Amino acid sequence: MTESKGLSGTVLKTAAIAAMLLDHIGASLVQPFLTKAAVAAGVTSWTTSSLLSACPKQAIPYYLLRYIGRIAFPIFCFLLIEGFLHTRNLNKYCVRLAAFALISEIPFDLAFHRSLYYPNAQNVFFTLLIGLLTIRGFAWAETFFAEKKAAQAFFRLLFLLFGMGAALYLKTDYDYIGVLVIAALYEFRKNRIISVSLASVILCLMSPLEITAFAAVPLISRYNGKRSSAPEGVFFKYFFYLFYPVHLFLLYLAGFLILP
Repeated sequence: MTESKGLSGTVLKTAAIAAMLLDHIGASLVQPFLTKAAVAAGVTSWTTSSLLSACPKQAIPYYLLRYIGRIAFPIFCFLLIEGFLHTRNLNKYCVRLAAFALISEIPFDLAFHRSLYYPNAQNVFFTLLIGLLTIRGFAWAETFFAEKKAAQAFFRLLFLLFGMGAALYLKTDYDYIGVLVIAALYEFRKNRIISVSLASVILCLMSPLEITAFAAVPLISRYNGKRSSAPEGVFFKYFFYLFYPVHLFLLYLAGFLILP
């Protein structure tokens, strides 16, 4: 049997978590060294160019890791859409995201804020959950108001604004921009290149650092529609969920050994 061409969902997930890991190493372990060096150098304008000029030994690895990391979020959002479209039990999918959002919150706060509880930032699982509920609302409006386009558009806009507002209020990772990205990927899902390119443009509105999100376009465009080239067992199914809180906690522990 010939192997399917293109990239499976497992390959995309693996690429995304690798990029995310590098991004989080930069944010949790390299950034403190950059901050310390910038303060010592008397940096007053904390722009990319200023930091690269004043403390290149710390700034270059920091920005390299963070730019690579921008690839992860569009891929995770794309796979969220795929999961929504193909899951056998949407309620269980929502509960699973909610459970891992709660499980991941303490490791998230420890890794990035060195605190058991930090109310001003919530982990990305919350963003994904809110985005999932938002497009679930879209699908409901599409079905319930199939013959009433004006009502359909009104309720879809209402769900979008509610989702964006919830993410902004809860201060989730990527906040309202993240929900808007998920909505855009869902709306233009029939054309992957357009949908991921638009999602990347939206991300760039949040920060110029997001420019490398466009690197996700060629990866997602090669998605072959298969979860994996081999059947995924329970371990692999939950590995990608468990990786998030586990790697954050390990980064927190690593901080004790290397941070200044």
